[in-house]
Amino acid sequence: QVQLVESGGGLVQAGGSLRLSCAASGSIFSINAMGWYRRAPGKQRALVAGITDGGSTNYAASVKGRFTISRDNTKNTVYLQMNSLKPEDTAVYYCAAGTSRATNVYEWKYWGQGTQVTVSS
Repeated sequence: QVQLVESGGGLVQAGGSLRLSCAASGSIFSINAMGWYRRAPGKQRALVAGITDGGSTNYAASVKGRFTISRDNTKNTVYLQMNSLKPEDTAVYYCAAGTSRATNVYEWKYWGQGTQVTVSS
């Protein structure tokens, strides 16, 4: 089992920045990819960004150029730096961990509890 603990959500004005963190613990050897999803009000959960152990990244078109995913393998932690935030970025953000065996193809096995990000206009 892998446990994921997220932090860093909150309320920010449009144009501002936030950084989310997700610390993984447990059977880390069983995963080689981590990522962030979000669920906006009335919408389905959608991939925001993913990153593999090797550093390969993938972004949703709506956040490309504004968000950056990174990881610190020594701390088993993945980050999501969110800049130029927009009201439409408001959502609950979930950390995910799993495996990736092909480019931009993930099998997510573990999920965090979610952290709220609210962007005011």
